[in-house]
Amino acid sequence: MMVNVGIDLHKTQFTICVRTKSGNKFEKYPTTPEGIETFLKEVAAWQKGGKKVLAGVESTGNTRYFRDRLEEAGVKVTVINTLKLKVVTESVKKTDKHDAATIAEFLEKDMLPEARLCSRESEKLRRLIKARTTLVRAQVVMKNQIHGLLTAEGMEDVRGSLQSKKGRQQTLNALNQCKNGFEAQTLVETIEELDKNIKNIEKDLVRNTEGDRVVELLKSIPGCGDVCAWTIRAYADDIKRFASAKKFASYAGLAPWVQNSNESVHHGKITKRGPEELRTALVQVVMGLRRLKAKTYSWRMMERYAAMKKNKGSGRAIIATARKLATIIWHMLTSDVEFDIGQMIDRKLEMKSEAMRETVGLAEEAVYEKKEQPVLKMITCKRNKKTGVASRKRKKVS
Repeated sequence: MMVNVGIDLHKTQFTICVRTKSGNKFEKYPTTPEGIETFLKEVAAWQKGGKKVLAGVESTGNTRYFRDRLEEAGVKVTVINTLKLKVVTESVKKTDKHDAATIAEFLEKDMLPEARLCSRESEKLRRLIKARTTLVRAQVVMKNQIHGLLTAEGMEDVRGSLQSKKGRQQTLNALNQCKNGFEAQTLVETIEELDKNIKNIEKDLVRNTEGDRVVELLKSIPGCGDVCAWTIRAYADDIKRFASAKKFASYAGLAPWVQNSNESVHHGKITKRGPEELRTALVQVVMGLRRLKAKTYSWRMMERYAAMKKNKGSGRAIIATARKLATIIWHMLTSDVEFDIGQMIDRKLEMKSEAMRETVGLAEEAVYEKKEQPVLKMITCKRNKKTGVASRKRKKVS
């Protein structure tokens, strides 16, 4: 016999709804170790009676801890994807009991959309990356304030002047002469402290990804640095859970909206449903490929980017290339192979282009040799019959 339990989980308390033949039974417990332990005692009583306990809970900040405690007690837990269970999020009657009852009802019918929680290792990487991002953004805010002080005093504001300690000190000395040294000193000290903390987080990320095969494969892509590789590794997690490359691109939020009804077909902007950090990392790798024009100009992916940029603009071209890159990364990680530059080039087209370049080169050399060939001049002598005077003429001989 099954016991279906719907749980509306919150930070301070959780409400459960047990589906029975006679009706729904509701209970409320505090979200503390003691409260969870009290609930588990009731679960143990059901299990002693030969009942199998199933539970459904929404995905929130403390869901992992709550799920782990229930699974240790032998409860099969379904974590709900709240974006797909609109019957709860968009309900007119929004109470804890009603939500728990709805979850229990859908659990009983096996109709709950399930969300997958990432592994512990990936969760740790995500927290470190988010902490680093927060510090970097705070650092940018401080630097912008210093740039504002320089502009207000009419001083020359050189790009990248605050990236090094030497540059920050020179900027500080200049502002001291304008009696803005106190504000600038405080900002510079904060920037340097943030810089130390960022480097410490990066060291921790290096330790946590040391020997990680996925990171090594990602760094084989030209333009993909440490931060982008860490981010993609953290948010892709187990790449084999995606059945196809399209599903991985959709998970990153790079797939466009599509609405087909009868004979009408509408395509919209990208969904942006997925980790923003993963989407940003893929875009950053594309930007890195753009900077390596000497290596990537002949790649089919970048040729398509250049053509799309002319017709649809830079933004759409970058997103389309990022979606293509997500497909390549899916194939790399599922096949456990490094990035192959050879597959980025159309061999037949490249051979034709090379033959054309050689033909054009030979033609240019022939024209050049013809221009450089010395001109021989032959002198001819001709006598006028009437006057008897001889005249000379020069003829060019090619």
